[in-house]
Amino acid sequence: MNLPVRAEGLTKRYGGLTAVQDLDLAVRAGEVYGFLGPNGAGKTTTLRMLLGLVRPTAGTVRLLDRPPGAGRLAGVGALIEGPAFYPYLSGRENLRVLARYAGVDAARVPAVLDLVDLADRAGDRYVGYSLGMKQRLGVAAALLKDPRLLILDEPTNGLDPAGMADMRLLVRRLGAAGCTVLFSSHLLAEVEQVCDRIGVISRGRLVAEGSVPDLRGVAGLRVLADPVDEAAARARDLVGADRVRVVHGVLDLAVEPDRAAWVNTRLVEAGVAVRELRPRERDLEQVFFDLVERGAADVA
Repeated sequence: MNLPVRAEGLTKRYGGLTAVQDLDLAVRAGEVYGFLGPNGAGKTTTLRMLLGLVRPTAGTVRLLDRPPGAGRLAGVGALIEGPAFYPYLSGRENLRVLARYAGVDAARVPAVLDLVDLADRAGDRYVGYSLGMKQRLGVAAALLKDPRLLILDEPTNGLDPAGMADMRLLVRRLGAAGCTVLFSSHLLAEVEQVCDRIGVISRGRLVAEGSVPDLRGVAGLRVLADPVDEAAARARDLVGADRVRVVHGVLDLAVEPDRAAWVNTRLVEAGVAVRELRPRERDLEQVFFDLVERGAADVA
């Protein structure tokens, strides 16, 4: 399998503090991978180790099948923490300076400005940019080398809702164009809307990994039936009162989804009209908090 990002046993200690512990990470070619965790979980430290900006205490890293480090990041673009530019140069001039430094043809500058929807403000001084525009210019700088792999650290941090939506749209567009994107976030809605797969980090450990549906799993059955009071009473007799809830006229049953046919048959036999019966997914927010708490308990 083609893996643009592979880390094995990645560990970083600062004196007596362990920021990242035995972390394995594999990002597949062409996917948008969300690195999700609360603030202080070790996301930025991990990304810095991937890029060779921080030396790991233990473990190995391969980016595009090469070890990270100076002069070995061809094909990789990155924005770690906040972007930094010359305040009194325009967005276009800043990118031209970076292109010259990186050995990139300046003809690439208009293309990346267009990609991040900054072409109409390219001549404005950076100091006058909004926070969202500054973040987009940072992404434009990361795209100058036309990378196969793009690594972004909290790209929506500090943005207003409109700026966050713009950044999500940009990440989706890049992913759809075939660029592999790895980005960190502490925002559930962000990764849910954008990512093909998610890795959840807590206290420096990767505690879960998978697609959003995989991580959610299923929590039971949701049943629409008439009359609802009779349906609830029968359901309590079938599976136990502690496994039945009525929420806005809908039954939530905490039973395995493969028992759906059995539940349906028993309710119909009892004279209940079942209008709908389907698996009930767990809320991603609850999944996230459960995983983070589990990770904290494992470390304690």
